[in-house]
Amino acid sequence: MSAISVFDIIKIGIGPSSSHTMGPWRAALALLASLEKQGLLEQVSKLRVLLYGSLAKTGKGHGTDIALLLGLSGEDPVEIDPASIQPKVARIQQNHQLLLAGKHPLEFDPATDLMFLYQESLPFHPNGMRFEVEFTNGQTLSETYYSIGGGFIVKEGEEEAPEAGDSPALPYPVETARDLANCCNQHGWALWELVMQNELSWRSRQAIEQGLHHIWRSMLQCIYRGCHTEGLLPGGLGVKRRAAEMNKRLLSGRTYQDVNSWMEAIRAGHPSFRETLKWVSCFALAVNEENAAFGRVVTAPTNGAAGVIPAVLMYAICFCEEVSEADIVKFLLVAGQIGILFKKGATISAAMGGCQAEIGVSSSMAAAALAECLGGSVEQALMAAEIAMEHHLGLTCDPVGGLVQIPCIERNSMGAIKAITACNIALESDPASAKVSLDTVIKSMWDTARDMNAKYKETSEGGLAVHIPVNVSEC
Repeated sequence: MSAISVFDIIKIGIGPSSSHTMGPWRAALALLASLEKQGLLEQVSKLRVLLYGSLAKTGKGHGTDIALLLGLSGEDPVEIDPASIQPKVARIQQNHQLLLAGKHPLEFDPATDLMFLYQESLPFHPNGMRFEVEFTNGQTLSETYYSIGGGFIVKEGEEEAPEAGDSPALPYPVETARDLANCCNQHGWALWELVMQNELSWRSRQAIEQGLHHIWRSMLQCIYRGCHTEGLLPGGLGVKRRAAEMNKRLLSGRTYQDVNSWMEAIRAGHPSFRETLKWVSCFALAVNEENAAFGRVVTAPTNGAAGVIPAVLMYAICFCEEVSEADIVKFLLVAGQIGILFKKGATISAAMGGCQAEIGVSSSMAAAALAECLGGSVEQALMAAEIAMEHHLGLTCDPVGGLVQIPCIERNSMGAIKAITACNIALESDPASAKVSLDTVIKSMWDTARDMNAKYKETSEGGLAVHIPVNVSEC
């Protein structure tokens, strides 16, 4: 596998799903780039998109159709104003016309040109999509892409390409947790220092630090919006937002005009243990309520699990005396590296591995990062990651109505609390006496993923998804 950057694992995007929203969006942009490179964009006369497997079965609930319309229109998922999404999509649906890449008018009826093939799958991955293009001269072109989790895509017949840019030869390549520990101990580095050395292969230290602080600000703004937005989530389940009411109660009804004064009030509140737990849950719920509402979130390592890392990092900054905003870079570097290990050694796709591949991985990432920032050794940080995943093994993906709401939103709260608990256990333990290594648990997770029944892998055909009656509307 190509070298993977922390910025490939933790990146800014739009909800609700990294694999079903961001992946198809990026695949559409890749198609446009391919057409433009060949000088064919303005010769397109007809375009159809065929969706297979999990993309078909839960695509409507995950906003796959919306993502494709925006991607084909040339919209950037990082820069787009989330408030503009619904109006842009509505215009396409009403006018039956796309402005391909923002410049080539094309007749396109989403009702017939986006085809959800519920009973068909492609062999490489459950999240498959095929673009069929016709040109004015009568020739045709077909390109197939797979959304393989975390917003990563791969074109059929090509190797997966990292988003951070060219794939360099890293000075300290690591494939396993054992590699990480050995390299750190050899050089006398903390985990974050080793990750930083590899990240320098892509960009300068200043760019790394600025980029990670920008990611943190996006996380923080997402938490803040979620803690100050009330109402029902879209999709037809009638799920009520809860983070805003929790925020009000925890602050005794007081309101604040900006995110900085709000954070200061949280820090100054000296919450009890019970209130601290409530705050962690509130932070996680806030992010994933934003995610479910097509808001801007940070994929970490997926959108469905986007609330875990922000919640744990917010907990560290607000409630842990040893941690300050100066530790944000360390936290995110370590979190990203643990995510890289899982992507290389197992999967971060719920369509391949169930929810253990999303919430489980994010909890593992957060546990290691927190242990690092609280002064844990390299071995204790890796132990924290192992403990967190060990207690997510076998977690299924069973989204009710195909929406990233039930049980997904609450699972982020549970993943955050488990990460904090895993960290605390590791910091009070001697890793030398541990019976299970992080490498072992990664292998066990992948074995579990391959053995898991397909109906528990983001198809809405098993678990909670088949026991709760729903009337899901288009998002």
